[in-house]
Amino acid sequence: MGINWRNRVVPVAASALALLAATGCVSTPDGPTGPTAAPSASPARPVARVCADPAAGPAKAPAGAVPVDPAVVGDLAAKTRSNPANTTFWLRPGKHRLDPGLHAQVVPKKGNSYLGAPGAVLDGRKKNQYAFGGSARDVTLRHLTVQGFVAPHDEGVVNHDSADGWVIEHAKIQYNSGAGLMAGGRQRVRANCLRGNGQYGMNAYKASGRITGLVVEGNEIVGNNTGDWERRRKGCGCTGGVKFWAVDGADVRGNWVHDNRGAGLWADTNNNDFRIEDNVLEANDGAALIYETSYNAVIRKNTIRRNNWVEGRRYADRDDNFPFATVYLSEAGGEPRIRARTDKIEIYRNVLENNWNGITLWENADRFCNSPANTSTGDCTLLVRDADRCARPQIATAPLYADCRWKTQRVDIHDNRFVLDTSVVGCTVKCDRMAVLANYGTYPDWSPYQGERVAESITHKQRNRWHDNVYLGPWNFVAHDPSRVLDSGQWQGTPYQQDEGSTFQPQDGG
Repeated sequence: MGINWRNRVVPVAASALALLAATGCVSTPDGPTGPTAAPSASPARPVARVCADPAAGPAKAPAGAVPVDPAVVGDLAAKTRSNPANTTFWLRPGKHRLDPGLHAQVVPKKGNSYLGAPGAVLDGRKKNQYAFGGSARDVTLRHLTVQGFVAPHDEGVVNHDSADGWVIEHAKIQYNSGAGLMAGGRQRVRANCLRGNGQYGMNAYKASGRITGLVVEGNEIVGNNTGDWERRRKGCGCTGGVKFWAVDGADVRGNWVHDNRGAGLWADTNNNDFRIEDNVLEANDGAALIYETSYNAVIRKNTIRRNNWVEGRRYADRDDNFPFATVYLSEAGGEPRIRARTDKIEIYRNVLENNWNGITLWENADRFCNSPANTSTGDCTLLVRDADRCARPQIATAPLYADCRWKTQRVDIHDNRFVLDTSVVGCTVKCDRMAVLANYGTYPDWSPYQGERVAESITHKQRNRWHDNVYLGPWNFVAHDPSRVLDSGQWQGTPYQQDEGSTFQPQDGG
């Protein structure tokens, strides 16, 4: 799995220790509890400052709750085993520990609740891999700090086995290896601090089946991917604040996603029916948002600022002319045949301010089901379940010619405000672009998508449209392929006819 920026796999996440230090974000438990710098001021919405100011848990055990003693090693796991389902546990103030074994963990029973008193911490001491696991449904975790666990790559510390119906609220899940949190169906993740984890703040992945009905609301997701996994496994596509895999129905709202190494939010491979709204996506090293090989989304009323400075600049310094984007749609679009709350991708009423580039719509001509260039290995589109059907000669004819591709289509970008002050971003070229493009198809030799077919389709035939936007600053536009850089007049003119009803004020970005 993972992103394919061009006709090859290109790493998209990288280190930015200097940026983290500049904002006061650190990745050790001894550091400050949150960023010391305030978010930038322009058109702002309140941000979820839950790392610095978390809601306190109950100072006394609720009626009927089982108290858990931090002085007794393994007390939480032992009392979970000895009590029935639907029990509430109250963790006293102090540092709680599990038994020292690598796989020692709490295995809840259905309906259990775990409440932390003020100062209650479950600490893995870099000895335990997992905090909470097992298949029990409808478990609740509130007001608890979970830290110091060493989950392996692509695995998570809380809800390790992606059980359904969990509620995680007002928790700090921080300074762990792997992902701080996994996700199951109907999971509610609200008002948490997901900070400084080695790979992801949350990995919304289920080993079997799809995740449905996921809510991610009011969280602060900061400083994750401390392990810099793209450097360690080039092209893995396995980093960022939150990664979503095969999620069908998600509401991601009101979060402050900032200062993550790599992308802020990344939906990768057969996600569908997302609403991403009212978030502040800020100062992430890479893209604020990647929506890849996925379907049907509404992206609205977000404040997106100062993203992609590290990764965008790196490729510009290499004289790479690809428009590395802050909001990046890669083989992702609207599909009416797949049930969702919308049948397109609609991006509207967002403010994008002083990012490295704007929105790029991209389609890799060589990436399709059964192609060796498909980095989502073994996966096919939601329209063709069996990738082996996407083979010659039938792939060259309907319906497989269309259905074997993830298409960037039916994207509607309107009523957004795009602000660029190059003196703030610290650039003169290659940070100022909107784009709709594809590569020249060449691979494999039996591909029916060779040549400019895909570039022509994404640019002119797949109902991708910008209109009624406001541009402040020196914006340029890329259409068809990376070599076609246009000014606003060319972008609005024939044959592209984009941004009808939009206004352009190139001197007003700063």
